[in-house]
Amino acid sequence: MKFRWTLLPPQPLLVEPLAVRFQISPLLAQCLLNRGLLEPSAIETFLAPRLKNLADPFLLPNMDAAVERLLRAHELEESLVIFGDYDVDGVTSTTLLLEVLRGLGWRVDAYLPHRMDEGYGLSRDGVENCLARYPVKLLLAVDCGSTAFETIAWLRERAVDVIVLDHHQVSNPPPAAVALVNPQLACAPEIGNRKSAIVNFQELCSVGLAFKLAHALLKRGRESGLPGSAEFDLKPLLDLVALGTIADLVPLTGENRILVTAGMERLNTTRRPGIVALKEVAQSPEKLGTHDVGFQLAPRLNASGRLETAEESLHLLLAETLAAAQPLAQNLDARNRERQKIERGITDIVAGVVRSKFNPETDFVIVEGNLLWHIGVVGIVASRVLSEFYRPTIILGGDAELWRGSGRSIAGFDLAAALRECGDLLVKHGGHAMAAGLTIAPERVDLFRQRLNEIARRTLRPEDLQPPLRVDAEVALGEITLESLAELEQLKPMGQGNPAVQFCSRNLTQKKPPLRMGANKQHAKLWVTDGVVTHEAVWWNAGALPDGKFDLAFAPSVNEYNGRTTVQLKVLDWRAADS
Repeated sequence: MKFRWTLLPPQPLLVEPLAVRFQISPLLAQCLLNRGLLEPSAIETFLAPRLKNLADPFLLPNMDAAVERLLRAHELEESLVIFGDYDVDGVTSTTLLLEVLRGLGWRVDAYLPHRMDEGYGLSRDGVENCLARYPVKLLLAVDCGSTAFETIAWLRERAVDVIVLDHHQVSNPPPAAVALVNPQLACAPEIGNRKSAIVNFQELCSVGLAFKLAHALLKRGRESGLPGSAEFDLKPLLDLVALGTIADLVPLTGENRILVTAGMERLNTTRRPGIVALKEVAQSPEKLGTHDVGFQLAPRLNASGRLETAEESLHLLLAETLAAAQPLAQNLDARNRERQKIERGITDIVAGVVRSKFNPETDFVIVEGNLLWHIGVVGIVASRVLSEFYRPTIILGGDAELWRGSGRSIAGFDLAAALRECGDLLVKHGGHAMAAGLTIAPERVDLFRQRLNEIARRTLRPEDLQPPLRVDAEVALGEITLESLAELEQLKPMGQGNPAVQFCSRNLTQKKPPLRMGANKQHAKLWVTDGVVTHEAVWWNAGALPDGKFDLAFAPSVNEYNGRTTVQLKVLDWRAADS
């Protein structure tokens, strides 16, 4: 058994009244309860996410101050620059704000930092280069800046005002921006506008915050008679919001569920030349799902920023014609293939090194580094290594005299907190519980690995080191029909915070011998039955196949092939049935 199965408990006393009230099946009602939706009002909002239910943007911390400073810049005809970030969230945020501000008459340019030369965030090098190109007195930092205490203080000394629009952790003390719009402040009573605690904006990433800022500008602009604000329509920008939100792996709950639901409709009908061209080179399906956005569109937009600068991605999203967009999309596609080649090479090396010395009893954290590893892909490599060994993983690449790295963690281990405990060994660090970055001198890596393992051994239990498999319900195969799958579509969009449904069935057997598939016979097709109903099941990268009676954990799906539509199960894991 590869996974630690967690079967969520059935709740018939809660399921039955919800099923009656909303005219849904008990299975869908159970899945809603599994996602923490207990109150009828919350379920109603979840099942019918509408833009009209978005909260007032002025409930966000310091939004009022940000809007007032931007309106003053408009009134005084001041130029400003948007200082973005090189990932998809940063690029879509920058694109959205450029389109809104330019459309309403602001004089605005954008600057995206170079990953290799300037590093992440509102760095001193990046800001100096930005101001050399755009000598402005107002800088809008997007998807960065919440910890840039020293850089923003340096800018204040030079009479440059800074607005920060960000969702990352805030330094203590916070930077002295004229407005720090960050939902993280709602969790810190000593700073920020406490009104924001009324609504939980914690799920928003920066493109969602950019949309909220645009909404706030229009609200205030319409009140004050800002030219063009009465006619300006934000809805066409929701394609950017969906793209950035899905790519940034933030929870698809709360405001994000509303924004992404509306945004996916826009993505599937968008005439934005850059996205049309991107879908062409990615050979995306006619109707995109969140998986297609996350695994086809987002990696191509990320590719340029991972290797150098994301300006090409920004130009693509801003392109006004398909003729201008297509060569940019093709170049990003080529860069993505280059990124994949680099990533696969490093992943193979790291995985080989770890396999040669890995001891599951003592190695609670994996830390590997090499001067030649490209710092633009170490985060993806960390994710790949974690998926094989299921340990918090940090991969480091060379950056002149120092090494820069990226880490990914598992449930139960707060990586950002662990890095704080190792602060004396690090030059710089920051991030979240599940993902973080750091800079370190190479001679300190071994000591850092040792310290981090000590922290992990103190923190993690043995069961934490076995990957969990969340199972929504135990079902009979007869409950999985095309009709029930169509009803479960109401749970979409699925992703972080709203996982795809997963079920299990017990005491199954194979109706006929399995079929091995793939160039190396690494996949398998099975026909599983409970004696009443038989379903086809596909197991990608299959391990040892089940024999005799077994329990099966699976994700149900609809398979369309040769004009036929059938139920197909995606195998997640199996175990021998209880005798």
